[in-house]
Amino acid sequence: MADVWTPRPERPGSAADRRSVRQVELAAFDTPAEADLVDALRGDPSWLDGLSYLAEAPSGVVVAHALLTRCLVGDTPAAALTPCAVLPGRQGRGAGTAVIRALLDAARAAGEHTVIVLGHPRYYPRFGFAPASRFGILPPQDWPDEAFLALGLNDATAPPQGTVRYPAPFGID
Repeated sequence: MADVWTPRPERPGSAADRRSVRQVELAAFDTPAEADLVDALRGDPSWLDGLSYLAEAPSGVVVAHALLTRCLVGDTPAAALTPCAVLPGRQGRGAGTAVIRALLDAARAAGEHTVIVLGHPRYYPRFGFAPASRFGILPPQDWPDEAFLALGLNDATAPPQGTVRYPAPFGID
């Protein structure tokens, strides 16, 4: 079947990928404002250098993108997973899962300890995420406990405790 996505090694994104990433975001998200949010986070100083990952189709077309940015839990730095973008025609084929796994592996290798995500409670547990409240991590707003999730990347380091503060582009005070 020619249209089946076969994973290639996921790779870090670079400035040269900006246009391809934007096309994926605009196709994947419901509104351009969501794509604008991820673009703003990628340009914000809180972006974690080297922690923007892509998945490509065998043709070299970017089909998925995921990004980590810096947030604070109390006064302790942590990483925040932004919305993962996958081309609509490629969703459900493993590209999003592959790019998130590669991103989490890169974060672990970079010495990150905790990743926070506001996301679908049936999707993110496959990566090891659990309700953030179990770790003593609180959302900045009244969000459903099952959708505000955290992942400890290093068993030797306990996740920080406190309320999350996101970078300005998130638009969450």
